[in-house]
Amino acid sequence: MKTKNTLKSLLVGVALLSPLAHAEILAMLNYESKPNVTPRREGIAIIDVDPSSANFSKIITDIPLPPDLVGHHIFYNKDASKAYFTSLGSNPLQVMDMKKYPYRLKTVDVPDCKVAEDVAFSKDQKTWYLTCMGSSNVIVGDAQADRAVSTIAAPETAGAHAFISYPHGIGLQDDIDRIVVTSTVRPSDLGAPGETVSVIEASSGKVLSTHKLSDKPSPSGVSPVEAVFLPGANPATVYVNNMFGGTIWAGVWDKDGKEFKFHEIYDFNLIKQGVPLEIYFNHDHNRMFVTTANPGALNVFDISKPTQPKLLKSIPTAGGAHHVVFSPDEHYAFVQNSFLNLPKMDDGSITVVDLVKMEKKASIDTLKNQGFNPNCIVMLPEWHHDDAH
Repeated sequence: MKTKNTLKSLLVGVALLSPLAHAEILAMLNYESKPNVTPRREGIAIIDVDPSSANFSKIITDIPLPPDLVGHHIFYNKDASKAYFTSLGSNPLQVMDMKKYPYRLKTVDVPDCKVAEDVAFSKDQKTWYLTCMGSSNVIVGDAQADRAVSTIAAPETAGAHAFISYPHGIGLQDDIDRIVVTSTVRPSDLGAPGETVSVIEASSGKVLSTHKLSDKPSPSGVSPVEAVFLPGANPATVYVNNMFGGTIWAGVWDKDGKEFKFHEIYDFNLIKQGVPLEIYFNHDHNRMFVTTANPGALNVFDISKPTQPKLLKSIPTAGGAHHVVFSPDEHYAFVQNSFLNLPKMDDGSITVVDLVKMEKKASIDTLKNQGFNPNCIVMLPEWHHDDAH
């Protein structure tokens, strides 16, 4: 009996220790072949990104994708029960049930959408909004049934005070019933860069106003790319980064006028960085993280005063710094380095940044060494938190 109890205690002890012995942080990335590589290949890789893990940088799961998909971004719904994949080629929108393994993609029929970009979700988890840069519209979808229910469009015409043109970024603030979408570039050749954001009434789909985010004469070509609301801000505040202009603007909600007031709050040209892409926040919402693709950096800002960001550190990563995810304790940031396979912005690595020491810790070159470029990175649901972006 004593021997049996001792063995039982030993097994319990091993079970308790095993999570520590096999620590891991799993991230999901969609990837594609580097330019001019044949045959072309696309896929989804799940990689252990924990620098303390015995499996660090190893691919745990590899899921092939159609080679004509041109998979682009990955977005979780509010409870991370589903992942939505947008693509620039065939099948603009697909969804994956994250509660069922092995993971399988299901195509969502969005016939009015070409070149799908970003997805935003309503707080009640009933609705999603999809920007379509190639068809200059926004698709409204039923988030439970995953089907398109309506299309928001407002073509740019001479004298139009409100329009949607080549939309990419989208921010939704349910509390004020407003959506902000960016006017970015013509997707076929990255030409005709925009300079505006448009404000939409979420409940009705009405395009209310369009605002220029540049002090230069039109067409300034600054190309606003992402629109991200700061969680919990009062008044509501949306940040917009100008991809070609190299600046960040803030839109602050005027409660009385029921409109946004936009102004520039940071210029990356002053630190010789270009192509700002993504915007993220920490748990406490007093830090903002912005990637710049050329030459490649993760920029950390103090936003204790939301419209007066203070740059704390610019941490070099690699060419094409784009999407970022964070370890649950926010000790590490993982930066995916590749932007549309563009020259000098197509490194293909993942930079591990120590946010405590504010320095690069390691580089994950697993996909890069196989001739692939990752296009997006998200944590698997167990390690994901929604307020980082």
